[in-house]
Parts: sequence; C-alpha cells; structure tokens
Amino acid sequence: SHIAHEIDFTCLRYFRRKPSENKKEVPSATVVNLSTTFGEDDETSKFATRYLQTTHCDLFFADAAILVEGHSERMLIPHFVRHHYPELDKSYISLLEIGGSHAHRLRPLIESLGLLTLVVTDLDSIGKNDRKKVVPKRNKEYRTGNNTLKSWIPKETDLDKLLVFSDDKKQSEDKTVRVAYQCSVSVKNKEGGDEQEAIPYTFEDALVLTNMSLFKDMNNATGLIKKLSDSLNESTLDKTCQTMFEALENGKKAEMALEILYRTDPQELNPPAYIAEGLKWLQEKLHVNRQDFLDPEKSKPGGSA
Repeated sequence: SHIAHEIDFTCLRYFRRKPSENKKEVPSATVVNLSTTFGEDDETSKFATRYLQTTHCDLFFADAAILVEGHSERMLIPHFVRHHYPELDKSYISLLEIGGSHAHRLRPLIESLGLLTLVVTDLDSIGKNDRKKVVPKRNKEYRTGNNTLKSWIPKETDLDKLLVFSDDKKQSEDKTVRVAYQCSVSVKNKEGGDEQEAIPYTFEDALVLTNMSLFKDMNNATGLIKKLSDSLNESTLDKTCQTMFEALENGKKAEMALEILYRTDPQELNPPAYIAEGLKWLQEKLHVNRQDFLDPEKSKPGGSA
C-alpha cells in the first residue's frame, strides 16, 4: 500500500483474480491497466486519485470494500462485523468513509477491480418539488437526494419505490456491488403496545430504533444521545421520529458514536436492519468467492492435486 501511495495512479497494473466456475477450471487472473479506468473524465480521475492517496491505497489489496456515509458508521460498523459476522471479520475489508454524494465517483475503479463492495448510504429523503429534507414517509411523493442511489444503484429517485425494492434491485448487474440504505422497521413505541412502521432518515436514528431499550436507559447522557433518548418518550411514534429528525439536523454525530462506545459494550448493540442485510450479503459473497471447485478427494493429504 505504501508503494501504491507513492506511484502515479496511471502507472499501476492490477491483477484481478478470476475464480474457477467449475471443477474443470483453475483460478486465473487478468491484468487491469488503471491508466484507462476513468476514460476521459479528468475530474473523476483526479478525485479518485486524490482521495485514495490521502486515505486508503489498501483498497487494491482488500478482499472487499465497505463504503460508508460518515464518522458514526466508520466507528461502529467494525464492531458489528467483529461481533456478528465472524467469517467477515477474518477477511481483509477496506473501510472507506465517503459521503453519499461522492461514493458513485469511485464506480469506475471498483468495477475495473471487480472488487466486492458494499455501499452503506442514506435515503436522504427530500420533498416532492424541492430539496428540503423531510422525515421519510410513504405515499407522499417524496424523493431521494442521494446521488449514489440516483446515478449508480438502483438508479431511482422515487422514495416509495426505493422502500420496496428487492435485494436484486439493490445490486449491480454482475452482483459484485450492493447498496444498503434505510428500510422500514417495525417497533413498539410503548411497552405492550402494537408494532408500528417507522422509516429512519439516517444511520443514527436507525440505530436508536433498533436498540430502543438500550437507548431508553441512557437518559442520564448528554448532547445528542440525551435528545435521542428523550425522543423515545414521545406520545406517538410519528412524534418520536420527528423529534429525532430535528435533533440530528445539527447534532454532533461523531461525538455521539464515541459516547456510545464509552457507555456501551459494543456486543450489546444490534446493527440496523439495512446494515445487517448488507453485511450478510457481503459475507455470503466472500464465502462463494473463496471456493476453488477442487475435487475434495484430490485435495486430501496424499492426493494428486
């Protein structure tokens, strides 16, 4: 990674592994000339080069990559992996923090490398006729303002459609890239009450709605955690979601993640559903990629493989 950091990006050659697809084949590799990766798009090429050289040149050596939206995801997703996805935890995963408005700029590089990639991003719901941020709701003709969802995967702006897309719709055509964004969850606003649907706006409120009992016990906290904890005492779930939305507009999200790590054993935190689905997909894909389709008899000690 140190060499890749120092050398001009266009001078690099990447040996892309091609797994065998049946027992008659052996794994092979193709060589990717990175000087042609971005075509004539100089601005995209400059951005990718500058970003990678200041952050993660280990991307070229990783088993897979996870692109995240912000500081909170970057700090907490490694804990989700460590405590809930043991096979994924044994893999070499490059975690890149890159906002939803820029993740799609790495598309040419990721597709050239053929790198398994999970893009964890936000719905970024906006109004029907303007770009004002709104609490996600169905049947309001709301849209997404997220450039990754609009221009890469699944190439959709309609919020109602995004909320009902199947797993296939959230993947690239070759099934090597998947997006994970907030989905509806069923929660009980009050003890003993009926389950109701809530649609998180961002990672932080999704985390709270997934771990409600844990956050209710944090009422002695300060800052953003205190506001989110207090929101769980609202009379209705709609009011809870609205209060969290308002608190997160100007809240210190990175500080919140650090406070969570200080106050809580990460093993007690459950990942939001959309992240859990994405990490499960990545773990299963890596498992398949490691299969070499070798004859099990020949692979035994003393065999002829």
